[in-house]
Amino acid sequence: MRVLIAPDCFGGTLTAPEAAEAIAAGWRGGAPDDDLTLCPLADGGPGFVDVLHAALGGDLRHRSVAGPLGSSVDAVWLEHEGTAYVECAQACGLTLVPKGERDALAADTTGVGELIAHAIEAKVHTIVVGLGGSATTDGGAGMLRELGAVPVGADGEPLPLGGGSLVDAVRVEGRVDLGDVTLVAASDVENPLLGKDGAARVFGPQKGADDLAVRRLERSLTRWADLLAEVAGRDVRDEPGAGAAGGLGAALVALGARVESGAGIVRRLTGLDAGLAEAQLVVTGEGSFDFQSLRGKLVTRVAGAAAERGTPCVVLAGQVSVGRRRAAAAGVDHAYSVAEHVGSAEASLADPAGTLTDLAKHVSTQWSR
Repeated sequence: MRVLIAPDCFGGTLTAPEAAEAIAAGWRGGAPDDDLTLCPLADGGPGFVDVLHAALGGDLRHRSVAGPLGSSVDAVWLEHEGTAYVECAQACGLTLVPKGERDALAADTTGVGELIAHAIEAKVHTIVVGLGGSATTDGGAGMLRELGAVPVGADGEPLPLGGGSLVDAVRVEGRVDLGDVTLVAASDVENPLLGKDGAARVFGPQKGADDLAVRRLERSLTRWADLLAEVAGRDVRDEPGAGAAGGLGAALVALGARVESGAGIVRRLTGLDAGLAEAQLVVTGEGSFDFQSLRGKLVTRVAGAAAERGTPCVVLAGQVSVGRRRAAAAGVDHAYSVAEHVGSAEASLADPAGTLTDLAKHVSTQWSR
């Protein structure tokens, strides 16, 4: 049987290529005669660069940049045929900050600006910035500051880094010169910058913001939206994807970026459609198959594309909390939990690759013809 293996990353435990290899190893153990095609995926968030490097090749450029709370982190971006692929999670990702140290008011996107500046220096013609998985809610102010557009307060001094200070912003000094570079924002969400579906209220709590901090961030981003409108010459606060990566999407749009689906970009560049056309079974997966997965996340996009072709699709996930009826409505024929298979979430996390491999072997015996 021809099987397409097309997972997302598994939280902070396995990259998408690692997950694909683990699933393939298990499948070969249970159904050695099946023809496997591996197509690891990402939606603009963590793993974006890894997945595209695996699919396209190209050159990985290493850079030490400022992390979300200032300390240096090692990041990479991908150069392929004159296009730079930058992953914001490499510079300001939530996984870079231990859970007890997360500070949504202080975290900033300076490192993303450093990566973009490095790509400009390399004389690329296009920069694609993958959005998702950030620890920040600074509206991209840190990125803009690094690129030459600095938010200042009433005293004319640059504001402290982080989204919490933007409530005191009165103007942006300087401008960003991208030259002839085309900018693309590869977003994993369509949220606007503000309001009940905005960056602060939806994503702030997972970044360490309590109710008081969420309210302050909402006020800060409201003020920041006014200043971004001056930078852009138009209001960008309600643009789809403006709220991505803590409002980094809004700053990119203000610089003239066009917003594209991160999953769509990866789908095109990895040849997913060709794999779907040949497959008799699709296996996808992610760390947690939950209600957020049903809101256009990558695994349900894969399942939906398989369903359009009448191809069965199964999900292998660290944990599963979606009922069968709702999963079926999204095109998923069955969802399997690693934690349930091995007895607990703790056991699954103790050996993420090994337990995923074992689950895949078990599933292959049920689905292989």
